[in-house]
Amino acid sequence: MKKLRSLSVPATYIRGGTSKGVFFALKDLPDFARTPGEARDMFFLRVVGSPDPYGKHIDGMGGATSSTSKVVIVSPSKRKNHDLDYLFGQVSIDKPEIDWSGNCGNLSAAVAGFGISRGMMEKTKIQEDGICEVRIWQENIAKTIVAKVPVFEGIPQEEGDFELDGVAFPSAEVCLDFINPGDEGGGSVFPTGSVVDNLDVPGYGAFEVTLINAGIPTVFLRAKDLGYSGTELQADINSDEKALKKFEAIRISGSIAMGLAKDEVAASGSQHTPKIAMVAPAKDYISSSGKRISGSDIDIVVRALSMGKLHHAMMGTAAVAIGAAATIPGTLVHVAMGENQNGEVLFGHPSGTLRVGSETDSTESGWVVRKVSMSRSARVIMDGRVKVPYGQFASLLDNLNR
Repeated sequence: MKKLRSLSVPATYIRGGTSKGVFFALKDLPDFARTPGEARDMFFLRVVGSPDPYGKHIDGMGGATSSTSKVVIVSPSKRKNHDLDYLFGQVSIDKPEIDWSGNCGNLSAAVAGFGISRGMMEKTKIQEDGICEVRIWQENIAKTIVAKVPVFEGIPQEEGDFELDGVAFPSAEVCLDFINPGDEGGGSVFPTGSVVDNLDVPGYGAFEVTLINAGIPTVFLRAKDLGYSGTELQADINSDEKALKKFEAIRISGSIAMGLAKDEVAASGSQHTPKIAMVAPAKDYISSSGKRISGSDIDIVVRALSMGKLHHAMMGTAAVAIGAAATIPGTLVHVAMGENQNGEVLFGHPSGTLRVGSETDSTESGWVVRKVSMSRSARVIMDGRVKVPYGQFASLLDNLNR
């Protein structure tokens, strides 16, 4: 019998915001997984347990949802005035694919604490007690994120009384500032130049949409135009295959209209971007935990899809897009809010509510988003080593080295 062995790689399983992912220090990865390519993707796919035709991730670290099928690579930053470099991969559940095209706003909350704990930052930059400000370079989208992490004796603190809807237990608050989260070049965050467009979707007709690139490219629609109230929970949409097919068709058309993909084939291959979100004026509803949300306490209701399914709460990057659109007159988000315009938005999502602040300016080249801020939390769930069967890489690595 041929002797086989498993790769044993240091890894940390962390909840960040309402997501979970497997975090790696770049230096700890096998040589073949430190640079982009087929070998790196195969390694991370096997870590998560994808592709899984059963959709359960039984043989990996994934949780079989878009919120828990994620990997993160962190390293000391190579850029001036930054502390950490952060690369994010959204792992498909049923396909051998990893989408590196966008960021995960939720896991962004866990990057600073991981970097501090793994000794990636200069000690002189870490406060003994108080709030440690960490400048993170988000490699996927080439943007800066500033994380403000509570520390005690130089160690990130996780316990606290900050409650985040979508997370069962309170933790320490981590404040995030997404700096200039819009499109590159300082131009307008609206790729078409308009705050509202008519989007033609083959087989489904035309829809009024707001196409915005802030945090992550996002297509906003009115919930009522799709036959929804805007207060739906996951089961209301994720069990409806016809509805999911329609949302995917809208996402593909939106991707092409935003210049993210040249055709339907290319758009279908990047399911992580853009996101689809439907908005409606504030109204009462019961969240997924049974909590009663009063329409008088919020500004708007939003439901968003990630990787083809309605998200259980809200993607952090989509929250950035919501915050930006909420402060710009004429967008579908701004109009749905009515008169509640004060530089921030408190929106209702399936698990509860989230408050986001935004700083935007109208310039000669269009609307520019200076900063979007929100609070999340993070907690290390497991710290150790992940085992990956080496046999599956042997032949691939042999071919790559020839």
